[in-house]
This record gives sequence, structure tokens and C-alpha cells, in this order.
Amino acid sequence: MILKIKDLREDNDLTQAQIADILMCDQSLYSKYERGERDIPLRLLIILSEYYNVSLDYLVGRTNKKDINI
Repeated sequence: MILKIKDLREDNDLTQAQIADILMCDQSLYSKYERGERDIPLRLLIILSEYYNVSLDYLVGRTNKKDINI
């Protein structure tokens, strides 16, 4: 699965540490999520989709449409 979490983070000029704080996890764990070394739990994907105001489908690479009202 190709996650768009790194692109979204960089597009919003955020650090891994800032996103890790939002997700209440360690920065090194979040880094592994971005690199695909660990599967990110659904509850964290939901938090990120709400934070970035994008659909879960966009976040996990199932569509290129960011709109959550599809």
C-alpha cells in the first residue's frame, strides 16, 4: 500500500515529530509508518484523514481525489 502521509506532511510543512505528537506516538514509529516498515493502524489513518481533511481512500492511495465528499 502506498500511503500519501509523507507527501501530505511535507506539503503542510510539518515535521515527523509534529505529526507523531498529533498521533500520540513516538517519532521513530511514525517514521516507520512513512517508510512502510510498519502498518499504520486504522485509527491513526482516520486521525490523519481528519487532520488533513482528505478521504481515507486518498490517504491510502486508492484515489487521487482528496475530496472527502465523494
